[in-house]
Amino acid sequence: MGAVIGEILGTAIGVAISPVPIIAVILMLFSSKAVANSLSFLLGWVVGLSVAGAVILALGLEASDGGPSTTSGWIKIVIGVLLLGLAWKNWAGRPRGDEEAELPAWMASIDDFTAVKAFGLAFILSAVNPKNLGLTIAAVVTITSGGLSSGEEIGVLAAFVGIASITVAVPVIANLLLGDKASGGLNTMKEWLVANNNVVMVVLFVVLGAKVLGDGIAIVA
Repeated sequence: MGAVIGEILGTAIGVAISPVPIIAVILMLFSSKAVANSLSFLLGWVVGLSVAGAVILALGLEASDGGPSTTSGWIKIVIGVLLLGLAWKNWAGRPRGDEEAELPAWMASIDDFTAVKAFGLAFILSAVNPKNLGLTIAAVVTITSGGLSSGEEIGVLAAFVGIASITVAVPVIANLLLGDKASGGLNTMKEWLVANNNVVMVVLFVVLGAKVLGDGIAIVA
């Protein structure tokens, strides 16, 4: 079980390093409904990853001998190519010169969000976002190929969700524990992520895309 957790660690961290959700939850922490909306966002993020992972886990992609199936290999190849394609897209769309980084238009209305809307947004960003969904599929394919019992597979999936949620959870917990004292650090984090979003995502997509693609080729070959 520990070995499989080690194998899915990279994909879990890949999901965790998601600038847009982190920026969104920090903006919520500066809104008029900071506590309710940030906690709802965190819950939506965890539920979204859990549901996506559970659905994929229920499909079962291991071979008859308990190892990785050829299908799982091709799935990883497709995901690897997709991630490399997203790397190129982010690189091509990076700000140039003095051009400022653009953020999604919906971020301007975060102050008006309800807890339900915050939950729904987080669910979509975690479970439907192409990058996170692809990494979740890659992680679950690894889990189902690890020769684990059903209980152990659920345990590893829970570990994946926990690791993948750290970066969203930390700002929320920091705000609850430190209150206004956390504002300076959170604001600095937000500004850095806004300025470096494209670079972070390009590096992430290239590294993870190459890793997942390589894993898939090794299974199919």
